[in-house]
Amino acid sequence: MRFTLKQLQAFVAAAQDSNVSQAAKALSLSQSAVSTALAELEHHIGRPLFDRIGKRLQLNETGKQLLPRAINLLAQAEELEQYARSGEATGNFRIGATLTIGNYLAARLISEYMQIYAQSRIQLKVANTSQIIDGMRRFDIDVGLIEGECFDPEIQTLPWCDDEMVVFCAPDHRLACCAEVGLEDLAREAWILREPGSGTRALFDRAVTGRLSQLNVRLELEHTEAIKRAVESGLGIGCISRLALREAFRRGSLVEIATPYFDLRRHFYFLLHRQRQLTQGVDLFLELCRHARY
Repeated sequence: MRFTLKQLQAFVAAAQDSNVSQAAKALSLSQSAVSTALAELEHHIGRPLFDRIGKRLQLNETGKQLLPRAINLLAQAEELEQYARSGEATGNFRIGATLTIGNYLAARLISEYMQIYAQSRIQLKVANTSQIIDGMRRFDIDVGLIEGECFDPEIQTLPWCDDEMVVFCAPDHRLACCAEVGLEDLAREAWILREPGSGTRALFDRAVTGRLSQLNVRLELEHTEAIKRAVESGLGIGCISRLALREAFRRGSLVEIATPYFDLRRHFYFLLHRQRQLTQGVDLFLELCRHARY
């Protein structure tokens, strides 16, 4: 073999951070060690892997082709090392989850997985749908759990489970005691919604477009809990996943508004990069997710 795993680690870190000093910090190595490893790898391959713009490293076409292969090889090496240590080839992987899934499902699923495979190390990043897709593109995330949609040809989208969004208000809101709430009632209300770029907001916009004569968005917030607090405070009405509202509905701190004229059903999805090989650890985690009860 003409190259080493250390050289591949330096290459992947430099590609993800676009900077030798940041890559060195991530690997707990000196900058000179990382620079030497990159130079040796480029020498063995026979061509440069980066365009160097000042201190910034930009992957060229050769580097872009090598990156997913290097990541796959390093992941397999990690699984082999873990199997040698513990007899479990469950690997280490990074999960990216959108906010509803990250806040209300992912932590429980990861906990269940690690109770079975205690030697695993899992990182969880919680962000909106567009940010998770971007992380998948850059190979910063191994598996995505999203509530929106993904149309990137490089990323495979697999159906996971069903979800439903709900319009809701505070218990003392004027609509809380209405037996029937019409479209004009909703058009007059102030709305507290997720930010553009989130799967929740994308579905809401599709559901209400052409049905409400106007949409008064009072606040756009990045966090589901912040939306719930704002609605509880009487600042307006909201629309988020029923999953995130179960406890509030049970306590009576928030109340559902029936909206049969909106189709607020949706799906949760798994995301996998088409150039990444599915490791045993990711495969086992996906299987656990598919059989979990929600």
